[in-house]
Amino acid sequence: MAAGSAAETVIGAIVLVAAAGFIAFAAETADLSAGGDRYELEAKFRKADGLSVGTDVRVSGVKVGTVEALELDPTTYLAVARLSLDSEIELPEDSDARIESDGLLGGNYVAITPGASDFMLISGDEIINTQGSVSLIDLILKFGSSVGGE
Repeated sequence: MAAGSAAETVIGAIVLVAAAGFIAFAAETADLSAGGDRYELEAKFRKADGLSVGTDVRVSGVKVGTVEALELDPTTYLAVARLSLDSEIELPEDSDARIESDGLLGGNYVAITPGASDFMLISGDEIINTQGSVSLIDLILKFGSSVGGE
């Protein structure tokens, strides 16, 4: 009877260690881990299809932040995205932001191309140069109508 209890205790401990490992992995993947200061920037897009809270923000293909909020500006009817970035990443004020697709079936993400200015964006600033999402279906329809019309 004592050997059975010891085996159950060992198996229980292994399960707890595995669960803690999964939780640590999930926190790291979701950017919920402790440490690392962040700052927020704003970007306004004419079209923000495929963008949602939690979407990646990348510079040169490397994830440097996430979309923290997405709302509609009732005056301009532009989609306003609030981006949360690692404080270690300083972006020049003439940087641009685009919504890009992660392949044919992949989701979208915000791609930031750093500019060449000597002045850096600070928390609360807006990225002025933006390009909204491009719909693959719209492109195919435009191509089809231009080919069919000739």
